[in-house]
Amino acid sequence: MIDDPRSFLVSLFHSAVGAARAERCMEGALPPPVAGRTVVVGAGKAASAMAAFVENRWSGPIEGIVVTPYGHGMDTRRIETVEASHPVPDEAGIDAARRILDLVQGLREGDRVLALISGGGSSLLAAPAPGLSLDDKRAVNEVLLRSGAAIGEMNCVRKHLSAIKGGRLAAAAWPAEVVTLAISDVPGDDPAVIASGPTVGDPGTRHDALAILERYHLDVPGPVRTWLECAKSETPKPGDAALSRSSFTILARARDSLEAAAGHAVRSGAGVTLLGDDLEGEASMLGRRHAGLAKDMAASPLPRPHVILSGGETTVTRTGSGKGGRNQEYLLALAVALAGEDGIHALACDTDGIDGSTPAAGAVIDPGTMDRARRSGLQPAEVLAAQDSGHLFQRLEDHIVTGPTCTNVNDFRAILIT
Repeated sequence: MIDDPRSFLVSLFHSAVGAARAERCMEGALPPPVAGRTVVVGAGKAASAMAAFVENRWSGPIEGIVVTPYGHGMDTRRIETVEASHPVPDEAGIDAARRILDLVQGLREGDRVLALISGGGSSLLAAPAPGLSLDDKRAVNEVLLRSGAAIGEMNCVRKHLSAIKGGRLAAAAWPAEVVTLAISDVPGDDPAVIASGPTVGDPGTRHDALAILERYHLDVPGPVRTWLECAKSETPKPGDAALSRSSFTILARARDSLEAAAGHAVRSGAGVTLLGDDLEGEASMLGRRHAGLAKDMAASPLPRPHVILSGGETTVTRTGSGKGGRNQEYLLALAVALAGEDGIHALACDTDGIDGSTPAAGAVIDPGTMDRARRSGLQPAEVLAAQDSGHLFQRLEDHIVTGPTCTNVNDFRAILIT
């Protein structure tokens, strides 16, 4: 018996986030010291927390720079933390990326670069390729974020517009050893996609990047197309000699967090169905599909309580003018499709603590969500069509606010059948 479904769902989310925190997933992961210099670089929502862990566990000389979104910085001393804009790059991110490149150039054999990479690093490592400006990169990021393109497609374009991503950071550090420790925020956990793979050979090509611009009919600045049409825009490929001393280890991923939440649910007496950690597609469509699944399971003789867990990264193709994020849009679509079905509660949150354009990580729904929305003067189906889910959940006080969690393993969704 679960007496408080909302508190139970929130506890599952906290279990998922906790499994991906640096202090847990980095335990035992640091490499041994080397005779030469140890230089720490990094980027992402977990970068500063990861740097703080390294500082606390590293006994020898160490130096470096990491860049993280505003509000995500930790108290680091020997490794400098720079805060910059995410998801649209700013001058602070460009300056940090250039300083990171300068720091690793000139290293020698016997030196080591420890690269701390996590979700968000792609926007934060914003060193434009030759001939491109910050405004060019901002324009591309903005149209990509509105396009409905998958994260892998967005990162393919970003890599080819960068002086540091797509393996270029590791190539710049040659002949030093490069050890990358990563927290994955991408479905499939492909090292070449996480933060656009600054230390990993890029299997994609500039021709792929141009095809993505065409596929989504993206209007980008002229210099962007000019650069992508130039052979110099090509990234280092797997097998490149300059990447031969680079290793990559994933410390935390969505599946780890889902399994942590599943363990918590089982200990609480609930059964668990795990749908997968790599679900993608339009958020509202996934919400409707999950509503059908939840209704079918609620009508079955399945022992109660039971939790349906899933992760991954949905997308939202912007057609409305409202405020919200992909998790809240998923959840509102789920609520509309459930139509007040008795005994079904749900939570959807982003593990980084920020869902779209709102200060909330996500929200919760229950069988009374639709009625309460209508009594407050809102028509849920109309709100969904306007893509204004954030407004609805804030009005109902059903949003979940955590602030930055300083990690990111993407979306976390839990449907509870009581």
